[in-house]
Amino acid sequence: MLAKGFRVLGHAVRDEPHMFVWSVVGSVLFSILTIATAFVSGRVVGRIVLPAIDRGHVATGTLLLGGLAILAVSLGKIVGIFGRRLGAGAMQFNLQAKYRRAVTRRYLRLPLAWHQRHATGTLLSNANADVEAAWYPIAPFPFAVGTVVMLVAAVVSLFVTDWAMALVGVAIFPALLGVNVAYSRRMSPRIARAQQLRAEVSAVAHESFDGALVVKTMGREASETERFAAKAVELRDATIRVGRVRALFDPVLDALPSLGTLAVLIVGGWRYQQGAARVDEVVSVAFLFTVLAFPVRAIGWVLAELPRSVVGWERIRHVLDAEGDTVYGESDLTGAGPAALSFRDVDFAYTDEHGNGPNVLTGITFDVPAGRTVALVGPTGSGKSTIAALAARLVDPGAGTVELDGVDLRKLTQDALARNTALVAQVPFVFDDTIRGNIGLDRPGVDDGEAWRALRLAQADGFVGHLADGLDTTVGERGTSLSGGQRQRLTIARALAGAPRLLVLDDATSAVDPRVEASILAALRRADGDSQAASILVVAYRRATIALADEVVYVERGRVVARGTHAELLESAPGYADLVTAYEKAEEEREREHAFDDERLNDHLDEETVTA
Repeated sequence: MLAKGFRVLGHAVRDEPHMFVWSVVGSVLFSILTIATAFVSGRVVGRIVLPAIDRGHVATGTLLLGGLAILAVSLGKIVGIFGRRLGAGAMQFNLQAKYRRAVTRRYLRLPLAWHQRHATGTLLSNANADVEAAWYPIAPFPFAVGTVVMLVAAVVSLFVTDWAMALVGVAIFPALLGVNVAYSRRMSPRIARAQQLRAEVSAVAHESFDGALVVKTMGREASETERFAAKAVELRDATIRVGRVRALFDPVLDALPSLGTLAVLIVGGWRYQQGAARVDEVVSVAFLFTVLAFPVRAIGWVLAELPRSVVGWERIRHVLDAEGDTVYGESDLTGAGPAALSFRDVDFAYTDEHGNGPNVLTGITFDVPAGRTVALVGPTGSGKSTIAALAARLVDPGAGTVELDGVDLRKLTQDALARNTALVAQVPFVFDDTIRGNIGLDRPGVDDGEAWRALRLAQADGFVGHLADGLDTTVGERGTSLSGGQRQRLTIARALAGAPRLLVLDDATSAVDPRVEASILAALRRADGDSQAASILVVAYRRATIALADEVVYVERGRVVARGTHAELLESAPGYADLVTAYEKAEEEREREHAFDDERLNDHLDEETVTA
């Protein structure tokens, strides 16, 4: 554990060498002047105080000289303390900021599959609590380095002053090291468990808050409270176990320097009686041990925090060393107008960390011709969303290729991929920002005119225009001030504002009225005058939506079963006909329920009007 801890500290020094040097210089200055204080105090006692007691008076000049000597040393120590604390603080906070950015940057580069294997609470803990834990020893570390200089100088000074008292002092340091080694061994597993539980508590809290709607509507408040309380109690107990170990060792670490001072006084008194040591020498050595107690404790602080630091560092490295980056190519697409999408013998599997997992897609082959709309239809779990993710390169195929205008998506640059494709997912995500901010995302060229154009295509200009602040309206976290349909239309507008050449809609209009959905798709098909501005791959359920497509691809169990127009598949693919008919019946039932509810509401309003 000590070896791992010192390697972590070595990383810190390499990352922040200038702040480390600054703080160590301040610490060394403080350490040297602390030793000087001991000898100045000894001289003042031996040369000024004791003679004054014997004579019954003290010379003013001598007293002033002694006071100035103590004042000069004290001012030097103040400068050293300032430099040490400023450098150590800047070093610690710089490291925390650097590695928070590094962890977050790594998150954004890792593929979607990696994120799906890790709980959100754990990821939050890696970027926050673990980073803080890794660099927690940095605050006392430069001071501890400075104390090494102090200890060396102190040991030399002790032997120069009196060898017997020096041997007593030297005996204390191995005892301190032994206690810290025992402490580290006991503390390491307990801190590791506490850090893990912090991540688990964060995960439970995040899940409960994120699912607040489900928790409240299902009446699970008490159950979620108990679930969180159980994890919180585990964390409390783990933290208490850490505290017990600290409570056992801290008094021992504090007591050792004090016991050393007492031993020095005993030995010093014996040496004075033998005439082998002067009073000022005994005072200097005793005072030296007194002032060494705090610096020696600083070394103890560093050693005590190394187990926590190592655990935090290892959890950070788990993220930074994760493999499977989305590697982009060097090809670009400079064409204008809709782009052609092609799937060629694509296989895909959601794998675990060891690369194992069954195929969810097998031999997927179909085309979305430039300027055409293709509907992807299939039962739940057939792989439609996975196909949509492959089309936007959120994941890469295990075999086969996905091509845009004949270029493998893996060969495109990141900018080319983002510029030419856009995905609107099943669950709309809206930032806690204005409507303008959500649509533009600080992309160049997306001004207010482009934002309103995209809103019109998404059939969202109506409700945005009626908002008091229009584009400046803040929609709240995850768009809480908007309805589900409004959020979906806003995310469609966000995708369209970038003028993509391929638009992938993964059931992106499920929360809007069927008539609005048909209007959106119809508007997209004539987005550029009489022509279609983007090729469209849409995961569809409603017959009206499917009927607007130029071609339908029907998938079952991860395979393309049939392709053709809606009318052709109704006749040639029984599974497709049954599925669409079932969707249509469910939709008709919902419409009848809505109509019945509207009729009851109108009757109730009429009754209230008559009564009034």
